[in-house]
Amino acid sequence: MASSSSSILVFKLFLLLLFFTHFILSTATVDDLTIKTYIFRVDEDSKPSIFPSHYHWYTSSFADPIQILHVYDTVFHGFSATLTSIQATSILQHPSVLAAFEDRRRQLHTTRSPQFLGLRNQRGLWSESDYGSDVIVGVLDTGIWPERRSFSDLNLGPIPSKWKGVCETGFQFSSAHCNRKIVGARFFAKGHEAAGRSTGGMGGINQTVEFRSPRDADGHGTHTASTAAGDGVSSPYYLDPIAIGSYGAASRGVFVASSAGNDGPTGMSVTNLAPWLTTVGAGTIDRNFPSYVILGNGKKLSGVSLYSGLPLNGKMFPVVYPGKSGLLSASLCMENSLDPKLINGKIVICDRGSNPRVAKGLVVKKAGGVGMILANGASHGEGLVGDAHLIPACALGANEADSVKSYISSTLNPTATIVFRGTVVGIKPAPIIASFSARGPNGLTPEILKPDLMAPGVNILAAWTDAIGPTGLDSDNRKSEFNILSGTSMACPHISGAAALLKSAHPDWSPAAIRSAMMTSASNNNNLFESMTDESTGKPATPFDIGSGHVNLDLAMDPGLVYDIGSNDYVNFLCSINYDPKMIQVITRMPARCPARKALPENLNYPSISAVFPISSPRMQTKTFIRTVTNVGPLNSVYTSKIEVPKGASVTVIPSKLVFSSTVKKLSFAVTITASSKSLVMGDSGGAFGYLSWLDGRHVVRSPIAITLVDPL
Repeated sequence: MASSSSSILVFKLFLLLLFFTHFILSTATVDDLTIKTYIFRVDEDSKPSIFPSHYHWYTSSFADPIQILHVYDTVFHGFSATLTSIQATSILQHPSVLAAFEDRRRQLHTTRSPQFLGLRNQRGLWSESDYGSDVIVGVLDTGIWPERRSFSDLNLGPIPSKWKGVCETGFQFSSAHCNRKIVGARFFAKGHEAAGRSTGGMGGINQTVEFRSPRDADGHGTHTASTAAGDGVSSPYYLDPIAIGSYGAASRGVFVASSAGNDGPTGMSVTNLAPWLTTVGAGTIDRNFPSYVILGNGKKLSGVSLYSGLPLNGKMFPVVYPGKSGLLSASLCMENSLDPKLINGKIVICDRGSNPRVAKGLVVKKAGGVGMILANGASHGEGLVGDAHLIPACALGANEADSVKSYISSTLNPTATIVFRGTVVGIKPAPIIASFSARGPNGLTPEILKPDLMAPGVNILAAWTDAIGPTGLDSDNRKSEFNILSGTSMACPHISGAAALLKSAHPDWSPAAIRSAMMTSASNNNNLFESMTDESTGKPATPFDIGSGHVNLDLAMDPGLVYDIGSNDYVNFLCSINYDPKMIQVITRMPARCPARKALPENLNYPSISAVFPISSPRMQTKTFIRTVTNVGPLNSVYTSKIEVPKGASVTVIPSKLVFSSTVKKLSFAVTITASSKSLVMGDSGGAFGYLSWLDGRHVVRSPIAITLVDPL
């Protein structure tokens, strides 16, 4: 989906991805005098008529013009400004101000995919969507390296007339860098620069390593963009800028995908939880970059590596584990932790964690080492990620790492060498859910199952910037047109690109319908036709790991039925989780009137079912879930239900048959789940799982069922 796709890109640079966190009001302290950046959400209809614009109102009533960084009037109304917390607290008291957020940094979710997604040239979704032509894909990331062949506009048609954006110029980025592929580009640096000034610096832009333009100095944005078209406890939705911004987009028909995060395999680590977002986990594909550690006793240990320099040619070298000394910094190969007298001329074992994997190799190289074995511990399990190391290096899973450490401790003069196999395709089993991919359940609203689905996110090849070497280290002077990265940031643009193709094939589908098509047609089997497994444990993956499963675009183009959701449904959902009208207005821009009899959050028309039962009650309890499906297949269709029941529960569906015709295109049904904390058989992930499928002989419309035991706060 890189250079061959004709989807059109809009690139928006938000340097270092500055976002915002909850503004907590407190009593005055020394910190209250520190200048910080705050974002204020304002009721747009409260502007007094005496002011010709919102900007004039803001500068007259809230902050001096020199303090204001941005004025927002598209997704939401408001402004950002550099203020002390005392000033921000005062502004927040104004009746027209709905909410405020303190600016904060957000980390990037990164640590042969078209075929693996089920895309084929000249048939199926790729060709039937006209390769995504006339669909505009927006990427919010670190920028773009426009010279890459992935962004060539050769043989593309004219820019769509609906495009209203601009091509913003800046350092080493002119209007000529936009074309019929990159139709627009913006960069946003004021908040970053203000953060630099508030900490005593001259500004946030270091022009020796960053560009004051949409040009990419990091590589992450170039990588995710060419894929798409070519942290802790989650904040409430009304205090989450991603949730607020994405709602504004979704309410206008824009599909928004977001990465689930890289804090797996810890449970409840998934981020980007809003139900109007499509939250994407990461899995492997059937391509690998194998390498082997061969020990002096002849034992061969399997690992991965992207090292492409001079090989060791089978020569055996002494191998040493600095962690034997008991020093944590030495075991992790931290900067200045290795003694060159002990390292020179040897292959060094470095434990994974704390500092970047490639940085460990640089530390070994500086100390005179000839190679590195990157050893997983129990927390990373068997999850392996390939890196473009500066020295011969091989990453080993926890079991193989224990083997080499055992060999060293039991051998007088241990030796080893590292062998590289290059690229191997057809790997089985695949996909496997990556150990780093964040997991459910949803820690904010457990009635909504997250992540939604998974896509390729391990060792993904895509375009790269010339501003930095493939490792991202300052000392890496290599230049590469492409690079291979891993992370849910790599999985997310696969879903964005997939949505562009589906939107082109089905222009009338809503963002919720597009998500539903991908979720209900996703697969939870690997290419051995067995249940997908978890890389961290080797056990079968669950919906807390993979959501509905791995996206399959050939099936998604013709899903049979879809679960659609509109703006009013989302407002009712927000009412159901006890948000008051002002909180809801922060998200939706419109004043909300919640009904006297509120809906239940689990009755949002989601393509999955998440049942939450109290853990403290041993009695049998029943919950009923209402869903409505829209027929997007043959007019006269009959679907029957099939249930895979979670262990220890009972599930019924009424009616068990859905009959569609030319006049009946939507039908509702009720799913009733009965269970108790004593009866349920909970797995290692803390849930019990099953599936509801609707079948018509051609389509299988499948939804995961997850049952969680949680006591209300």
